[in-house]
Amino acid sequence: MRWPIRPLSALVLLLAIWAPSAHLGTAEAAGPDGQMVWAIHFTLAPKWVDPGETEALITPFKVLYPIHDALVKLMPGGMTPSLAETWTMSPDGLAYDFVVRSGVKFHNGDPVTTEDVKFSFDRYKGAGAKLLRDKVKEVQVLDARRIRFVLKEAWPDFMTFYGTTATGAGWVVPKKYVEKVGDDGFKKAPVGAGPYRFVSTKPGVEMVLEAFEGYWRKVPSVKRLVFKSVPDETTRAAALKRGEVDIAYFLNGPIGEDVRRTPGLKLMAVRTNASFFLDFLDQWDPKSPWHDRRVRLAASLAVDRKTINEAEMLGFAGLTGNIVPRHMEFALPIDPHPYDPQRARQLLAEAGYPNGFDGGDLTPTPPYNSMAEAIGGYLGAVGIRTRVRTMERATYLTSWREKKLRGVLFTALGAGGNAATRIEALATRDGMYAYGVLPEVEDLFQRQARELDRKKREGLLHQIQKILHDRVVFAPIWENAFIRGVGPRVEESGLALIPAFPYSAPLEDLRLKRP
Repeated sequence: MRWPIRPLSALVLLLAIWAPSAHLGTAEAAGPDGQMVWAIHFTLAPKWVDPGETEALITPFKVLYPIHDALVKLMPGGMTPSLAETWTMSPDGLAYDFVVRSGVKFHNGDPVTTEDVKFSFDRYKGAGAKLLRDKVKEVQVLDARRIRFVLKEAWPDFMTFYGTTATGAGWVVPKKYVEKVGDDGFKKAPVGAGPYRFVSTKPGVEMVLEAFEGYWRKVPSVKRLVFKSVPDETTRAAALKRGEVDIAYFLNGPIGEDVRRTPGLKLMAVRTNASFFLDFLDQWDPKSPWHDRRVRLAASLAVDRKTINEAEMLGFAGLTGNIVPRHMEFALPIDPHPYDPQRARQLLAEAGYPNGFDGGDLTPTPPYNSMAEAIGGYLGAVGIRTRVRTMERATYLTSWREKKLRGVLFTALGAGGNAATRIEALATRDGMYAYGVLPEVEDLFQRQARELDRKKREGLLHQIQKILHDRVVFAPIWENAFIRGVGPRVEESGLALIPAFPYSAPLEDLRLKRP
């Protein structure tokens, strides 16, 4: 089966064009210099500048890394102390002590203290918030630099949820400033402790950041960063080819191939933490056709993953049968269902739908619309009729989180962590994106959270992944390969520094080529 290939056309978009500063010797002598511009593949949501509302996705970390800082965060060497210079766990696993780095300041000049750390944790309401509340007994401010997290019981995943991109709970905001301006005021003018300070924004369209020369780790090399929302893929590619942007995210299919062939441009693909899958939201309704496992299996068998991967992702994606990427800790390697439309039709007939059925909306995570159209074509070929429903990204994420969507999702989670963090968000009672829960999965998840023996814990998490696969709760498609284009002025793009991270980071490590 084939579907229309998207045309490669050059659409004109007026973007801010880089104006190089005069070269004044070494970077250290001159300070930050120049400007880098990104073409972002979706609209920029104002709430993403506030770590307190971080979703179970990688998306907000695009702006958290430059503006804010965390006690501990993922860096090129893995989970790394940042605002905390050290952390230690008590022998019984019930307490974690952090020592805040001396002399670190927020962009407004206020010192970063343990009061800010406690305040940031207490106000956190993003991904994993309820689980963290259930596990953490209290947060004790010992003094201006020492803080202790006391758990109700030993929990081997505390640092995974607190110190990776699984949540934003460990990212620190200034208590006094937030209390002064309020949550809405903070979103309009965020103050952080990261390498770049907020300058201005055009909501949903553009964000401008400027190097914070007081950043503790190092003075950024690039003076100014500009993030521009450019939802149209051909427009992003055209802007990159004209030199109007330095990095363009999400370039696929023939557009990505054209960038790869263009002299002076570089195409970079990375296998990220994102696993794409079909989520059958209506399977929890006994009256829905999706309630029948045979129907869900038929849908999975109907999709030719290999052909879509080659056409849309240039073959870079990794086909899988699991919602947990293979490289994650405690992942169970599961092969994808084969492409077997004949068996899919047979299963539908056995389930009582020999002529197919109306499967409802097929809603993709924006901007993966063309991939959803391809999947919808394959579903339709075996009799599952769906309607691709496109949405703006921030609206989609809110609707997904608030359980307002119906039908089928073609969606993904790209946050870091391990198998437990991925399962928590999608398949447990308190999961941010779980529309229903299997009781045996919930029981196994609670058991693994208390299990201190690593091998036994791995066994429990493997059981969960096998159950989700056998019941076809989801139909995994692939482990994403996020494709980016880089322009000729860039010496260090930051696109390959943090393993499995799709965006530029750490931002203070970016470099432009000298004229």
